[in-house]
Amino acid sequence: MPSVAAEPQPTLTAGLPGVGGVVKQRPEDFEVEELPAYEPGGDGEHLFLWIEKRDVSAEELQRHLSRTLGIGRGEIGTAGLKDRRAITRQYVSVPARCEPRVDGVNSDSIRVLQARRHRNKLRTGHLKGNRFSVLLREATANAVERAQAKVDRLAPSGFPNYYGEQRFGRECETLQTGMDLLAGRTTPRDLPPARRKFLLRLSLSAVQSGLFNRVLAARLAAGRLEQIEAGDVLQVTASGGLFLAEDVPRDQRRFATGEIVPTGPLFGPKMREPFGAPAQLEQVVLEEFGLDRAAFGKFPKLTAGGRRPLLVRPQDLSVAGEPDGLRLQVTLPPGSYATVLLREFCPGSRS
Repeated sequence: MPSVAAEPQPTLTAGLPGVGGVVKQRPEDFEVEELPAYEPGGDGEHLFLWIEKRDVSAEELQRHLSRTLGIGRGEIGTAGLKDRRAITRQYVSVPARCEPRVDGVNSDSIRVLQARRHRNKLRTGHLKGNRFSVLLREATANAVERAQAKVDRLAPSGFPNYYGEQRFGRECETLQTGMDLLAGRTTPRDLPPARRKFLLRLSLSAVQSGLFNRVLAARLAAGRLEQIEAGDVLQVTASGGLFLAEDVPRDQRRFATGEIVPTGPLFGPKMREPFGAPAQLEQVVLEEFGLDRAAFGKFPKLTAGGRRPLLVRPQDLSVAGEPDGLRLQVTLPPGSYATVLLREFCPGSRS
């Protein structure tokens, strides 16, 4: 299993000096607020809870809600998973019958800030993005100047859209589980029954993420990340629509204006295939992992496949000095990791 899938990846701003600093020294150093796709309407069979948690993982939050509200985990809806070592605010949906027991959710580390009904259950991806406010403690004396240089470098094309290392589990356990499942060395029955559904989805996704990261790292190392290549599967930024790159000069100009972005593979039977050099690279990476495309057909509902932007342009990215360090604020689209962006500023940092 290629170690690059779990280690910090090459950065786009490696030629610029970093700012030093310590990430997530305290939970309050890392704040995340979900930007919902819509607000609850006020009536319906589901109850949307606007929850603030401190130093609590996504799985711990689900267990807590299940226990205090007396519901199954399958009845809990979230738009996305949030960091553990942080203060986070997000919507969680539960059945409306839980309304009389909502006060019981509050604890020292979890608070319900608002409860309002809605007609539909909250689903994964039902958010506009996430707003981050991060404090890097013990940054260098000239951290603001150095950080601004990196902001200026990232502005034209964005930063590499890696999956964060937390995706792969402690010592890559989650990734290895997914590899074993796809290779047929284990079956879902070998997973703990109480967590089988959760672990199955998580581990198979970890393999797709590892393969994507490897393709991204290879293009960056080769100096090809910001170059449109014939055969690339490109995504229209505004609509998410996909098409193949054939007129490279034209598409390069559209990329420069932020209109389109090249994508990498999330292997599966429904994935849009590239051609030419991009296809060759993706095949090489697949073989490095000891897999073939047919392996992803074993779990068609969980590994349907797709494409993911290789670069993401951060919105409202700003840096400022504070008495305790360097403050970075940014808005990112769903599925992109602030911890990955932070590695551009303090290489070697780990989430």
